Amino acid sequence: PSDKFVLVSPRLELLDWNCVRLVYQITGAGSLQLHLRPEGENFDFTLWTANKPSDSWLIASVDLPNTTKPYQLLMEGTPGQGEGNSLALFEIHIVPGYCIECNFEEHHLCGYNNQWNPNVNWYVGGSLARDPQSNLPDDHTMNNERGHYMYVDSVYAKRFQEVAKLSSPMTTTPMSGCLSFYYQRDQARGNFFSLFTKDELGHYEEIWRPDVYATSTWKLVQVDIKAPHPIEAVFEVAFNSARGGYVALDDISFSPQFCHQETEPIFDPSISDCDFEEGYCQYYQERIGGSVWNRVSVKPNVYRIGDHTTGTGSFLLANTRFTNRPGYVGRLHGPLLPENHKYCLRFYYTVHGFVKMDNALALYLYEENNVAQEKIWTISETSRDVWTEVDLTFQKPMPVKIVFVTICRNFWDCGLVALDDITVTLGDCPLRPPTGQCNFELGDCGYIQEKNLHRHNWIRTRGQTPTSYTGPRGDHTLGVGYFMYIEASHMLSGHSAHLVTPELRGSDGPQCLSFFYHMYGSGTGLLSVLLHRLHHGTRPRHRDTLLWKRQGEQSISWMRAMIEYECRTRHQIVFEATRGPSIRSDIAIDDIVFKHGSCKGILAIPYSGFSENFNEIEY
Repeated sequence: PSDKFVLVSPRLELLDWNCVRLVYQITGAGSLQLHLRPEGENFDFTLWTANKPSDSWLIASVDLPNTTKPYQLLMEGTPGQGEGNSLALFEIHIVPGYCIECNFEEHHLCGYNNQWNPNVNWYVGGSLARDPQSNLPDDHTMNNERGHYMYVDSVYAKRFQEVAKLSSPMTTTPMSGCLSFYYQRDQARGNFFSLFTKDELGHYEEIWRPDVYATSTWKLVQVDIKAPHPIEAVFEVAFNSARGGYVALDDISFSPQFCHQETEPIFDPSISDCDFEEGYCQYYQERIGGSVWNRVSVKPNVYRIGDHTTGTGSFLLANTRFTNRPGYVGRLHGPLLPENHKYCLRFYYTVHGFVKMDNALALYLYEENNVAQEKIWTISETSRDVWTEVDLTFQKPMPVKIVFVTICRNFWDCGLVALDDITVTLGDCPLRPPTGQCNFELGDCGYIQEKNLHRHNWIRTRGQTPTSYTGPRGDHTLGVGYFMYIEASHMLSGHSAHLVTPELRGSDGPQCLSFFYHMYGSGTGLLSVLLHRLHHGTRPRHRDTLLWKRQGEQSISWMRAMIEYECRTRHQIVFEATRGPSIRSDIAIDDIVFKHGSCKGILAIPYSGFSENFNEIEY
């Protein structure tokens, strides 16, 4: 593997928002990463990463939100192997305020970036060197000729509506409040001036345009901005002709309070979340001829699986047994979501026994008067009896609610359809899990296989495991994704496999580890979770501490385990699977999550500790 080089900052106690500016260069192959290391946490949190080579120095701007906890910043460089690859850092600055702010007095222009166009561009204006014949203004910051601002003029505009774009650094953490700036416009009938936001996928949204044609002095603008996901602010000017005048811009600043008191605070979309453990949350159904969606919990068996949340909890089931008519339409309504937000909706469904899938489950957006606006998803032919994840991103100009619809034309065509674990967040659906989580979708997360004479590998796979009557039908994350398991037919009874986390730092206070495990099969062996304490890079075997174990067949469902532990020194967590007496002993794990703090408050499960068999529990 490539060598890593790490630069560590002093201990920082920055209570207010700050901006880290990096001037860097990557030559050939390599990567740079900036990490935040909060005091007392097990994990470093990656704030920024770059891996594209450049012939020149580049500027990165990374927001540091206010925090009450001291932390350190780590700059990690990994040059590519071979000759001619190098990484360079020219400057690291931590400045008070937000990265989006700028008065354009520094040479680096706060990381603002001009999208180069041969004829029309944003330039730095002001200073004594300018043409005395120019009609451009003094700057706003210092109100004299020595200050600087950004301007774009039409002198070289050749074609109709040539566009100049000035982009802020991309925000790196959620922020909402008031964006302020000053501008001047001359001969404004010949130009168009707008402020857009642009997200990571390249979608633009106009959030402001001037209400006056021209200004003879600097004019203050204040516009509310909501950035729950990364965005750039883009100042765009277009000209009709070479006589389109100029636009000047200065003193961009940001406040976490909205400019206009009547602006609503940023919306919390978690009102739409529901795991159906305690009830229906804010979901309700149209009760026409009896309820179609019923909250149930089942004892899993070879024909059906338990819920998605814990394996032993509750979920919603649409089922003809609860209705007294041969056909039905079951609509489950969620709470109303405000307009003009981008939402990521995630839910899990499974089906059992359907002959026709056409109308088994569909998802609509309804407006507040219960009129269907759009069908945004419908079920396709799918794996039976596997919880399958659906991720959808949507945005509407009116308030909408999500409505799950199942239609049964007649009794003989309809089976069971189930719903669980609905969540709604702001922004696009994330592509990768946050720090401290591993779902094995993109790889092994840096987990290590520990091997010796009687030790085998955990295998990363998707779909059903090869041996019948053992192992899961699909993974826990997506239903069609990856998980880790031991293939018992390759092992002897009593042989084991060790999957070891990357090194974790010790910390004061409890840590909560949760994961999902699958132990189904008549010959299932033992799954243990061990704590390995590290001392000077070595790991004495006698220092392993057993945190948790399960023995024998547990369920045909994925089950949730939660472990609270404390360790103040460097350590690793080991998942040890031991093969049982027969080949029907496949053991699987998925969706590992480490969280700082107690497991209390996270959804409890009806068993814990070392009870080795809970098949007798009825629920």
